[in-house]
Amino acid sequence: MKTVKDYSFENKTALIRVDLNVPLNKDFQVTDDTRIKATIPTIKKILDDGGKAVLMSHLGRPKNGPENKFSLQHIVGDLEEAYGTKVHFSEKTIGEKAESAAQNLKNGEVLLLENVRFHDGETKGDEVFAEALSKLGDVYVNDAFGTAHRAHASTTVVAKFFEDKMAGFVMAAEIENADKVLEKADKPYTAIMGGAKISDKILIIEKLLAKVDNLIIGGGMSYTFFKAMGGKIGSSLVEEDKLDLAKELIQKAKEQGVELKLPIDSIVADNFANDANTKIAQNHAIEDGWMGLDIGPEATAIFQKTVEESKTILWNGPMGVFEMENFAKGTKSIAESVVKATENGAFSLIGGGDSAAAVNSLGYGDKVSYVSTGGGALLEYMEGKELPGVAALKA
Repeated sequence: MKTVKDYSFENKTALIRVDLNVPLNKDFQVTDDTRIKATIPTIKKILDDGGKAVLMSHLGRPKNGPENKFSLQHIVGDLEEAYGTKVHFSEKTIGEKAESAAQNLKNGEVLLLENVRFHDGETKGDEVFAEALSKLGDVYVNDAFGTAHRAHASTTVVAKFFEDKMAGFVMAAEIENADKVLEKADKPYTAIMGGAKISDKILIIEKLLAKVDNLIIGGGMSYTFFKAMGGKIGSSLVEEDKLDLAKELIQKAKEQGVELKLPIDSIVADNFANDANTKIAQNHAIEDGWMGLDIGPEATAIFQKTVEESKTILWNGPMGVFEMENFAKGTKSIAESVVKATENGAFSLIGGGDSAAAVNSLGYGDKVSYVSTGGGALLEYMEGKELPGVAALKA
């Protein structure tokens, strides 16, 4: 797959799909600029070559056309600060006004188009909309790995209208780092899977069982395993229709010689709230009316030891309800151990979503090997699925 690294953008207008789907507060200020920062190397390369950049992105999930709260105009100032150059804004995503704005760009300047999802042709993968977008550049760059699993107009379909199409630095790095844990992992290899539901992670867990030495399960999904084994889990989160699947995964891990590590204890609460009453309970004996909201001290110690002895670590999903301070300790402890292992030479990939947010909020983003911006796209890639946005660059 061709990347921006080997291409000269001199006097070229690059149409770039980036992921600027950043969180905004009620005053429309960016509260986490991780995704903006991730775009800097690709944009700088294009501008430094003497090229121009036309940026396409979505923001949020607008339902019925344009909505001010989802307008990309709110982030123009943040982009100017990030790129150190003038960022023009086009209220139109396609059509004469957008084309005129793109043609009037000077070398070294950036044009940000309005939210592509203000057009229903975007999510439908509409060819007419994609062709209209293609008129805004000479070369197509996809640097939005986080949306590469969607066959949308700006992520996939638009590529067919370009002779020159390539991956940006984010896209290339995401694939390279995912391949490291899929194909070139040093042993011992530990995968840490957290979050609420087994159903979100079935395929990735099955794929990983053939590769890892240790599989750590934390978060809400662990209680489905305990119930499947006949344990009492109180009012903890459970997927009743996945109990047989949990048993199957336990059996598969055994057959493949994988150490499946479930949290032996939990911090349990009598209410889903930060100020709830709490205590420590064994996970097979949680009393009625109590729910597990974080891994307990015994589980934390076992998990930390496993992580710190590992040479390759993949982490996707928090250990508890880390958004609530009183149930964030388990996730913080795992993050600290991942950092420690990385300092000792391990390769660590943080798999997007909540685990990336946790690592970044703790200030550990630059202390692990790679923090993916991918989320769902990374999981699908690691499940072995071909991502439409990646395939389109190779076509």
